[in-house]
Amino acid sequence: MTERHGPLKGVKVIELAHIMAGPVCGLMLADMGADVIKVEKIPGGDDTRRTVPPDIDGESAAFMMMNRNKQGIALNLKEEKGREVLLRLLKDADIVTENYRRGTMEKLGLGYEELKKINPGLIYCEISGFGRTGPYADRAGFDLIAQGMSGLMSITGEGPGRPPVKVGPPVSDITAGILGAMGVLAAYTHKLKTGEGQRVDTSLFEAAITHTYWQSAIAFATGEAPGPMGSAHPLNAPYQAFRTGDGWINIGAANQSNWLRLLEVLEAPELAEDERFKENPGRMSHMAELTEALEAHFRTRGTADWLERMEKAGLPAGPVLDIAEMHRDPQTIAREMVTETEHARLGPVKTIGLPVKFSGTPGGVVTGAPLYGQHTREVLAQIGYGDAEIEALAAAGAIALA
Repeated sequence: MTERHGPLKGVKVIELAHIMAGPVCGLMLADMGADVIKVEKIPGGDDTRRTVPPDIDGESAAFMMMNRNKQGIALNLKEEKGREVLLRLLKDADIVTENYRRGTMEKLGLGYEELKKINPGLIYCEISGFGRTGPYADRAGFDLIAQGMSGLMSITGEGPGRPPVKVGPPVSDITAGILGAMGVLAAYTHKLKTGEGQRVDTSLFEAAITHTYWQSAIAFATGEAPGPMGSAHPLNAPYQAFRTGDGWINIGAANQSNWLRLLEVLEAPELAEDERFKENPGRMSHMAELTEALEAHFRTRGTADWLERMEKAGLPAGPVLDIAEMHRDPQTIAREMVTETEHARLGPVKTIGLPVKFSGTPGGVVTGAPLYGQHTREVLAQIGYGDAEIEALAAAGAIALA
């Protein structure tokens, strides 16, 4: 096994999660140094292996992104021998993650109440569509459904009267994975103090709701639900994208001093005297007129020209980049947010880096995503299985070898 580095070095995680939210939790922990063993089903493994296109020489790009830095084994949990392997793995594990429907693990004899009998310090993380309690606990959950039910789709889009729009990335999946990682690390801190394990329960629904903090504050205060505002901010203006002479620019002039500084850069002193725009409440009440007035100035120059002027003035501003442009941006590269890792079959493969930096215990991406069953033999050997036992388990269909 490749040596792990990072603040979580030595923490053993068993990932029974698939597709996205659970694997995001696992990759966060793995990138910070945890030993994450991903358990895939027999047959077929994680469904993300079949999320193609895009692929790189037959390997799913989506699977490789979500599962780098993990060891991969394949178990048939419907077979008694397969469950026995998992139970042996879990005896000394610190954390287990799963995102099956409620009751699935209990039916297999692998629910938290059973597992804590063999490992009282186990932290058992469940990431589901709606959480393990409440009237929707038995519902399947997907990012699109969570975005709609959380209110996110009602505040995303160009403006009133337009069709509902989901946020581009699967934010509830990704955020649920990050919340799961945060939750298990909090539980792990408690375990270090007391020796006690516990259940950690979060969901796509709750993850999506956390993105409505500003809009929920408005609704609580006014009794009215805010709607979509394009790129604009619900509380401050101007704070949005503006069309320039050759593209788009984002401007963050969300307080009074930055507003006046913006007008100096735009050479638009007349707007400072306009009663509609003097203070933030007026600018918010006349958002359409404000946007029109500012874009008339922004269209006179190109984006790069404006960015240079904004930077000299100390104004928060940035270009609207596409994903490929973001990958090439010097700040992305400097922060190692695009990195290369070694895949067992493909060789060097690009991936997204660890978004948290540590001065004393740096983490990072060390290995590529595993092939199906790549580490089954190695992991079983580590927990005491001999070669003959491993071959017998494979012959019985309880495990799959690469």
